[in-house]
Amino acid sequence: MLINLMKQCALYKKLKDNKVQCLACNHKCLISQGKTGICGVRKNIKGKLYLLVYGKVVAKHIDPIEKKPLYHFLPETNAYSIGTVGCNFKCKFCQNYDISQFREYYKKVIGEEITPEQIVNDTLKNKCKSISYTYTEPTIFIEFVHDTAKLAKQKALKNILVTNGFMTKKCLDYISPYIDAMNIDLKSFKDKFYTEICSARLKPVLETIKLAYKKKIWIEITTLIIPGENDSKEELEQIAKFIASIDKNIPWHISRFFPTYKMLNKQPTSFESLKKAYEIGKKHLNYVYIGNIPEESPTFCPHCKKEIIKRTGYLIENKLKKDKCPYCGEKIAGIFK
Repeated sequence: MLINLMKQCALYKKLKDNKVQCLACNHKCLISQGKTGICGVRKNIKGKLYLLVYGKVVAKHIDPIEKKPLYHFLPETNAYSIGTVGCNFKCKFCQNYDISQFREYYKKVIGEEITPEQIVNDTLKNKCKSISYTYTEPTIFIEFVHDTAKLAKQKALKNILVTNGFMTKKCLDYISPYIDAMNIDLKSFKDKFYTEICSARLKPVLETIKLAYKKKIWIEITTLIIPGENDSKEELEQIAKFIASIDKNIPWHISRFFPTYKMLNKQPTSFESLKKAYEIGKKHLNYVYIGNIPEESPTFCPHCKKEIIKRTGYLIENKLKKDKCPYCGEKIAGIFK
C-alpha cells in the first residue's frame, strides 16, 4: 500500500544484495534496503528506489519571475512555484532550512498531495507563464519535475529550475528537453567552501553550468556573498571570469547574506562588499545585479550604457523594443517574450 503512494525513481541502478545507486545528483548515493540517500527522500524499498515526495508539495506560491531571480527571462510575468521537503546539500546558511532539512529532523515526509495535472491546471488558471521548481532542490524530486514539466510543455508553459547545480549529466539529459531556464547557484569558487559549508563539491556545479549552456537553456547565476567566506577580491574575480569564459552575457546575481540557520554569528553583507563584487563583475560581464537590498537593480545596455529595464522591488519598467535597446538598437541577451 505504501509503495502505491510513491513513484519509482527513473534515475538509479540496481546493485547486488538489494542495494541501489541513485543517479540523480553527484553524491551518487549507495543506498541499502530500507535506507534513503543524503537528501532523505529517495528510498530503497526491496531493491527499488522510490521517490517519497512525488506529488507532495510543501511550498506553493505565485511569484514574480524576478524573485527566482531571473531578470532576462519573461520579465513582468509570474511563475507558479513549487517545492518539496528535502535537499542534497546541508548549507549552514540555508534560508529554507525548515523545509530543506525537514526530513533530517523529523524523519518523515509532509506536503499537500497534488498531481502534475493539477499543477499545470493551477498555473493556467492563475495566468502564470511558467512553472518554477524551487524553494528546496529540484534535483531530489526530479521525476516529479519531469512529469509536470512534460505536461506543462504541451500547454505552452515554460519550465524553470532554481538549482544548486549538483545534478548528474544523466539527470540533466533526462530533464533538459522540458526546461527553458535555470538559475544556478555558484556558491563559491573554493572546493573547501562546498565541502565544509554545504557538504558537497564545486566541480560538478561548474560542469552543470557549462552543460546547461551548451544545451541552450537560458541560465542566470546567483552567488550569495557571505562575509569572510567567499567575498575576497580574488574569489569574486574567479567567479566572474569563469562565467565570462562561457558567455559574458550570462547575468550574475550578487545576493546579500543575512544571518540564519547555523550562521547566526555572521554579520549581514556590507553594501561596500556588494559594491566591490558588482564592480568586479562588471569588468568581465555585461549584466550584473545586486539582490536582497531595497535599492533599484536596473539593466543597462552593454553598448550605450543607458538604463533599459528599471526595477524597484518587483515593479518593472521595461523600455525594451522586443529584445533590443530602444536607444541604440543593441540586442539584449535573454528571452523577453
